[in-house]
Amino acid sequence: MSTSTTPVRELLLNPRTYDPAQFDDETRRLLRATIDYFEGVGKQELLRRDRDAEWIDDFLGFVHRENLFATFLTPAAYADGHPNRRWDAARNAALSEILAFYGLSYWYAEQVTILGLGPIWMSANDAAKRRAAQQLNAGGVMAFGLSEQSHGADLYNTDMLLTPDGAGGFTASGEKYYIGNGNVAGMVSVFGRRTDREGPDAYVFFVADARHPDYHLIESVIHGQMYVSTFALTNYPVAAGDVLHTGKDAFAAALNTVNIGKFNLCSASVGLCEHAFYEAITHANNRILYGRRVTDFSHVQANFVEAFTRLVAMKLFSTRAIDYFRSASRDDRRYLLFNPLTKSKVTSEGERVVTLLLDVVAAKGYEKRTFFQQVNRFAGWLPRLEGTVHVNVSQIVKFMPNYLFRPAQYPAVPPRPDATDDAFFFAQGPLGGAGQVQFDDWTQAYERNAAQPNVALFYEQAKALADLLTTAAPSAEQLEELDFLLILGHLFSLIVYGQLILEQAEIIGLDDAILDQIFAVAVQDFSAYAVALHGKTAATEAQQAWALGAIARPAVDADRYQRVWETVRSFDGAYEMP
Repeated sequence: MSTSTTPVRELLLNPRTYDPAQFDDETRRLLRATIDYFEGVGKQELLRRDRDAEWIDDFLGFVHRENLFATFLTPAAYADGHPNRRWDAARNAALSEILAFYGLSYWYAEQVTILGLGPIWMSANDAAKRRAAQQLNAGGVMAFGLSEQSHGADLYNTDMLLTPDGAGGFTASGEKYYIGNGNVAGMVSVFGRRTDREGPDAYVFFVADARHPDYHLIESVIHGQMYVSTFALTNYPVAAGDVLHTGKDAFAAALNTVNIGKFNLCSASVGLCEHAFYEAITHANNRILYGRRVTDFSHVQANFVEAFTRLVAMKLFSTRAIDYFRSASRDDRRYLLFNPLTKSKVTSEGERVVTLLLDVVAAKGYEKRTFFQQVNRFAGWLPRLEGTVHVNVSQIVKFMPNYLFRPAQYPAVPPRPDATDDAFFFAQGPLGGAGQVQFDDWTQAYERNAAQPNVALFYEQAKALADLLTTAAPSAEQLEELDFLLILGHLFSLIVYGQLILEQAEIIGLDDAILDQIFAVAVQDFSAYAVALHGKTAATEAQQAWALGAIARPAVDADRYQRVWETVRSFDGAYEMP
């Protein structure tokens, strides 16, 4: 059995020992300074601000003083001579994880700034880009005006209407809903349509200013620190210089921006779960009930082992997915599969982790002086932002035939913590072509790790799914039935999820016991989805028979399980926020 080259304690973010040595000096300093800011504020003050729904003005003051967003969110082309300013997905993910670790409201301010910047950095509007860089430098934040109350993110039916003014610009009128930072954003990227054109030619992306008198802030649609606004534009003057994209390019900018933005949801889910895990294990391992330590009960140990292994898997997949996104090009678009998985799978796993821990800490998880109650409140948000799980899984299924049956060859993708500007993020190109994207041979990662009993078992299940698609493939009618399609999507997602987990486990030298325990959970999950497929009224007899044959029992190894449990228990007291 191999020995881990990454210390177990370094699998999770620990503010006491955090030192991201993989990054350059200034990135390390800023990430550490962010942690020190929150630690300096203190747990109870952060919780008070959350309870009182206090706007995050103090945090934004820190962002301004340290030029945090300016450094992390300005592409190198607009860095104005600052050597450390670039758009770097690896360090952006690290910052997202830290911000969520201390509160989703702080992560949200960065997240919607990223979304607001997307259409700007993707545009050919140099003046708007320079204005955005200046506002970031001044400590400003951005907003993304896409959603509407009546239509959600249905881009085809936007009611933000632009009337030509005869001078190359427009007047804009309409409302936007669920727009983070909409109360203070210096630049709001707004999606609308022209009144004098029809179809795709009518789309327009433009920038508005939340301080303009024709920008009417109505309210925050939630009660909380984050200001999730609804606002109205009433005959708002849109100059020609405010236009970012028109026609099909505007539509593409919206979806490509979401490609960038949705990635950060996985980092947020990881950060929330890490803090909740620390609180839960320290509480439970020091609590006595019925004369016994709570963690001596077998069901409590089982919950912790499952929660920990799911959390480690979340982080492994998310970290490896960054490498593919940073290495992407017009000729390598594998990120289009891995990206929605970070959204749909990782955030859903985060919700499961929190539920497992809540079943241990029980009433403690609702107390106002715990961070856990905040995590419990917000963990369910992430699977439902930037497109629901259903929307993302429906996207994922499009890649299934090429992924499973038509592998291609690509250069090896190395770990990518390098200090490089990710210019491709803003040059993703036209939409479409998901069915043509090809992938490396997914079986290789499983073959290399088949000595682990549960990896081998899951690999057999994965191959069985490929057999299903060749021997009892869903009919066109079945694929039109969304709940049937979603089960296929979840089965397929587990295979892709496992591939990247295995790749990252190899990179860091993950302990074999933890790796095999991760795949014990994967075997159980695959079996559960097989049972669900069997129960679908649309399933044929051949598909029902397949489903029963795909059910497997994880390989049981008491020594492995005990090693993982002792690893979990070792986190007792490892971090507690002052």
